[in-house]
Amino acid sequence: MKTKLFIAWLAALLLTACGPSNLTNSGLCPDNFKSGTTSDDATALYVLTNANGMEVCITNFGARIVSVLVPDKDGALRDVVLGFDSIQDYKNIKSDFGASIGRYANRINQGKITIDGKEIQLPQNNYMHCLHGGPNGWQYKVYRATNVTPNEIELTLNSPDGDENFPGNVTAKVTYTLTDENAIDIKFQATTDAKTIINMTNHSYFNLSGDPSVPAIDHLLYINASNYTPVDSTFMTLGTIEPVEGTPMDFTKPKAIGEEIDNFEFEQLKNGKGYDHNWVLDTKGDITQLAAKLVCPSSGIGVEVYTNEPGIQVYTGNFLNGTVTGKGGIVYNHRASVCLETQHYPDSPNKPQWPSVILEPGQSYFSECIYKFTVEK
Repeated sequence: MKTKLFIAWLAALLLTACGPSNLTNSGLCPDNFKSGTTSDDATALYVLTNANGMEVCITNFGARIVSVLVPDKDGALRDVVLGFDSIQDYKNIKSDFGASIGRYANRINQGKITIDGKEIQLPQNNYMHCLHGGPNGWQYKVYRATNVTPNEIELTLNSPDGDENFPGNVTAKVTYTLTDENAIDIKFQATTDAKTIINMTNHSYFNLSGDPSVPAIDHLLYINASNYTPVDSTFMTLGTIEPVEGTPMDFTKPKAIGEEIDNFEFEQLKNGKGYDHNWVLDTKGDITQLAAKLVCPSSGIGVEVYTNEPGIQVYTGNFLNGTVTGKGGIVYNHRASVCLETQHYPDSPNKPQWPSVILEPGQSYFSECIYKFTVEK
């Protein structure tokens, strides 16, 4: 018993062993992200920097963004994403903070897909639907880090056939590149040896004030989308595409997220408990066109989103409820963040009228999302 207590005390001591000189600029201790004993389960923290002093910290556990340090309108650096201070919290507290989601981002109706006439039952982990690849999706897997440079990292995951009951042995790669234009360029790639479905995204929770103790509903949001996909009370898409014009879903001109978020007389906001919907982008896969932009008036920090994907899920932290404590001991309360998840539409495997998410052997899946940070004074 004494031996076990000593080991626990020693582990706790090591977690706090970082001196100021060992911390990242965002205040993270890299030693707190070390775990595992083999190349297959070893985790670490990786730091990317650019010529402007911007810093992005990434862990290979779930290929997650842990922190994003960017300058505000006064030149002060602020961390603008939610996350945890240690790998233990990422492992012990179920969350999607900063994660690379797979195999299938968003929801699949009743967890059922059909491939070549064969029905496959996936895990049902959210209102009887399969959400974000199931309870043990890729956000909880350890990726292998390679090609690490001061501004880029490639993370690779081998997902076996039957992983969460998805078919095919899949090799997935996530490449993060931090550019001198203050952009995080995320490239998702995948190949398979059997017909399967793939839909990957990044699930960063943004609070551009740098203070996630304050709700992000004052943030101004623009979405380059004339239409969206409505949902039912279980957050499952209805399979229709509806216009945003004349509804609270219209962000074709920037407006504060909080302006209409609690208008529950509008059924979609009641169903989503706020905004938790997929918008059908007017960019039509052109990554050079602005897909969305989020700006915090108080800090002046903005983030522009560019993608080759047809859709973007906007989630306004409606299920954050003060039960989770994140970086720096800050409690994450209701609507403390905004997620901007580029993607194919929810439940696309069961909607043949929508862009396909099928990946065949010999094909290569490729998805790209760019988060470009700006300052507005």
